[in-house]
Amino acid sequence: MQIPQIRIQSQPALIGLETTKGVQQISQPRAEQSIQQSKADLKIKTTKGVLTIDQTQAWNDMDLKNVFVRTEEASKLGREDLLAGIARRAQEGDQLMRIENGGNPIAEQARVNSVSEMKEWNIGWIPSAGSVKLDYQPAKVDFDVQVNKPIIETTSKKPAHTYQPGDIEVFLRQGNSLSIDFV
Repeated sequence: MQIPQIRIQSQPALIGLETTKGVQQISQPRAEQSIQQSKADLKIKTTKGVLTIDQTQAWNDMDLKNVFVRTEEASKLGREDLLAGIARRAQEGDQLMRIENGGNPIAEQARVNSVSEMKEWNIGWIPSAGSVKLDYQPAKVDFDVQVNKPIIETTSKKPAHTYQPGDIEVFLRQGNSLSIDFV
């Protein structure tokens, strides 16, 4: 037995999409910069060092004395010899006053006064140690520095920006259909 049949055939609609991508471009130009640096101002002040050499004592030790030193020494030696002579004559006078005490003071005084003392001699041209006096005041250096700050100028530039938007195109790739058959 045959049963009638209904055959249904359908085909869906298909949509097609075609896209175009968007394009964006960004570029950043370099900034312009100028830098100016002035030299620092430098001032240097120097106080000279002072060296003082005093060799007066060395010259005196070598018997190459200044006229003023010689005069002072001669005056001092003359005074000492004068006082020694006065003391000797006073002592000899006292001995002669006491001649009655015995002895022979006149002969004794003649013997003492006729004998001279032994002179002391030494090398005279070598100065004593430490006779040259040195004094040194070191130099002083003062620095004065004035720093000049740099002058910096910067000009920035805006970025270059371009944008092309994307696009979507919609189309019907396949239409829909429905077919019905009776068998």
